[in-house]
Amino acid sequence: MIHSLWSPFADNEFMRHALLAGVLVTIVCAVSGVFVVMRGLAFVGDALAHGVLPGIAIAMLIGAPTILGAAVGAGVMMAGVGAVTRRTRLSADTAIGLLFVAMLSLGVIITSRSSAFAGDITRILFGEILGVSTAHLWWQAGVALVVAVIVFVFRRPFLLLCIDHDLAQTSGFHAKRYNTLMLSLIALAVVASFQAVGTLLVFGMLIAPAATAALFTRRLGSMIAVSIAVGTVSTYVGLLLSYHFNYAAGATIVLVATGIFLLALVIRGSEEQFVSSHPSHAAHSHGHSHEGHGH
Repeated sequence: MIHSLWSPFADNEFMRHALLAGVLVTIVCAVSGVFVVMRGLAFVGDALAHGVLPGIAIAMLIGAPTILGAAVGAGVMMAGVGAVTRRTRLSADTAIGLLFVAMLSLGVIITSRSSAFAGDITRILFGEILGVSTAHLWWQAGVALVVAVIVFVFRRPFLLLCIDHDLAQTSGFHAKRYNTLMLSLIALAVVASFQAVGTLLVFGMLIAPAATAALFTRRLGSMIAVSIAVGTVSTYVGLLLSYHFNYAAGATIVLVATGIFLLALVIRGSEEQFVSSHPSHAAHSHGHSHEGHGH
């Protein structure tokens, strides 16, 4: 039994690469995902994850690196949302929805024009985590380091933005500038992760681990740590299931992450129900916590 839990990784280099790639994707998505959840940017994350599709498709048509195409697609998406919200009375959600549909439709049109995209579209949408190269692992590690440094340096204005846009502004931070930086961070997570888990599934890795962490803590450091832990467990279990049962690896990883969130939701709900039905127990525990702080 124990042998079957580790042997797929011990005996196969591609599984070890997939596990490492999944952990690196988890780090990038967890660090970015906590702000997606705390600030309510799930729709933005979803739009960016799908908005890169035409950029990737065009890059493949002209023989350019797909990562470059994804970066251009994300940049166009962000610039378009900013332009629509500045120049019209439409809400940001409406602008994002319009551009999201337009970019996704454009991507589908481009890919449908050539039969050569038949296999590539599946790889774009669902990734190829079982086929990542050593060079790609180094790229992901570099991005993970950059994302971690950005969040560490700018954690205060980011947290203030998550609380209130005007609070960040009155605290001396240029709110629009840091909002753009936060969106760029999410875009970077999408661009860095799509080759491993695909544009369709990267959104799941942005949301599910961070949402699970948000059920139990609101401290930034704790949320990131729990998100990384959830994502790492999801990657390991998902790869193990895909190996033994011949499931699609990327989809299985995201499904496990979602399953962990649902399990955490049930556990959290049970705890709250217990506390509400035993107020004296809650007060007793609260008193002990104050004593502990006193020491």
